Amino acid sequence: MKFSFCNEMFDGWKWEDICRIARDEGYGGIEVAPYTFNYDIRDLGPSERSAIARTAKDYGLEIVGTHWLLVRPGGMNLFSDDPKVRRFTADYLLHQVDFCADIDGGVLTFGSPNQRNIPEGMDREEAEGLFVDVLKRIGDRAVERNVKFCVEPLPSSMTNLMETVREAVRIAAKADHPGIGFMLDVKSVCAETDDVAGIIMKYSGMFDHFHANDSNLKGPGFGDVDFVPIMRALGESGYRGYVSLEAFDFEPDPLTIARKSLAYMRNCAK
Repeated sequence: MKFSFCNEMFDGWKWEDICRIARDEGYGGIEVAPYTFNYDIRDLGPSERSAIARTAKDYGLEIVGTHWLLVRPGGMNLFSDDPKVRRFTADYLLHQVDFCADIDGGVLTFGSPNQRNIPEGMDREEAEGLFVDVLKRIGDRAVERNVKFCVEPLPSSMTNLMETVREAVRIAAKADHPGIGFMLDVKSVCAETDDVAGIIMKYSGMFDHFHANDSNLKGPGFGDVDFVPIMRALGESGYRGYVSLEAFDFEPDPLTIARKSLAYMRNCAK
């Protein structure tokens, strides 16, 4: 089992220090939130992108991929009534594909709940059609750059598009593109069912990435979610990607979260 963590919980830390911690604590990779490097990733040139990749490699780490793709710059929305905003948002996702590839990442996770909300008054079928068209464009770029763009199901408390795993799978299937897939996130699955392991087995061999967290938004082992059946299901499903720690509550501190979550998940995987 391969483990990584998402870098945003170390907000404000130097990239080299984050990589050192990941290596020293026993992680094999890091997942990157692009906004932690620059407000607008288009302003990061080739040398800066190469330096991100090189630093991770120097510490024996893989950059697993990227997530939180539309946090910054502000004002983006795939379904804005302003066509310029829609166009910019879609184009920015293409730039995110390039950024992920340039730093040697492999998987992009598309959550960004606010930027994918269907506005009141827009027909859902129309919105899905627009989204699928965008996904096909992104898929073409993803294949060119040898990465995978994965849609992320998020609970209805956060968004009104792809609120369940089933919906995310359906929309990815509508895109029907080798560059487009979907991923699973424990806290989001918990919003649907207590049987996270059952979802893993149901979609065995189909999902391309996995986020590990507790339903309370903390790291694994900091809440009530039992990861023993989850880790067992991941092994039995044949999943070969990274199990990536994504915490939203950074208490007590990121180093403690990284250390204790990894120890807990490894113990659960025995």
